[in-house]
Amino acid sequence: MVLELMKSHASVRDYEETQLTKEQVHELVEAAQHAASSHFVQSYSIVWVTDQEKRKQLGELSNNAKQMEGAGAVFLMCADYNRLKHASAMHGEEIVFDQTENLIVAVTDVGLLAQNLVLAAESKGYGICYIGGVRNNMEAISELVGLPEGVFPVYGLTVGVPNEENEVKPRLPVEAVLHENAYDEAKHPQLLPAYDQAIQEYYEKRSSNRKSATWTQQMADFLKVPRRQNLKAFLAKQGYHLK
Repeated sequence: MVLELMKSHASVRDYEETQLTKEQVHELVEAAQHAASSHFVQSYSIVWVTDQEKRKQLGELSNNAKQMEGAGAVFLMCADYNRLKHASAMHGEEIVFDQTENLIVAVTDVGLLAQNLVLAAESKGYGICYIGGVRNNMEAISELVGLPEGVFPVYGLTVGVPNEENEVKPRLPVEAVLHENAYDEAKHPQLLPAYDQAIQEYYEKRSSNRKSATWTQQMADFLKVPRRQNLKAFLAKQGYHLK
């Protein structure tokens, strides 16, 4: 049952107007918190944005107005060492969190928390979508919801009752991502053409937004241009100097 649920995931971008209640949100977040956490630091926080004006601004800043304004719940999934500063201050200690290792720990913690929340939501019949567009304007969004030093949004997450049903997008074959004992670079040129064909067939046959495209070409176009080059400066402002 759980494996089938995981393999049925498809992003949802159109939701019914039904809003999640406080009890429903708390149930999802409580389940999400049982994700693993490096050294149990739990270096994450979630900002649940319910204010309609803030949701509108969040939609504009992330270039995702339809989702931010129409979802049943809107979350900002944040890395957070601010709470850990307070915890350490209770014992007269001052923490150091500006190391690259701390950044990796926090982003990993957020990812595990978010995916647990997603599985919990989908098990309840909700649809979800990650919103990486939050990183388009991290500083303005952080100011919008009052994020202090040590806290920054990694991505947004929308949850709600689906108003659409999307087909599951084919993933890379297991052989392309699973290596036994040593990394096998030689198999990439052998496996990628077949995956390109599978993706192209999916795009041409899906029920909406049909197009002709391959995965390798999309990745080449996406990754050839530097993106969000202001992130390092903003992270430093929040206390992450990547030492």
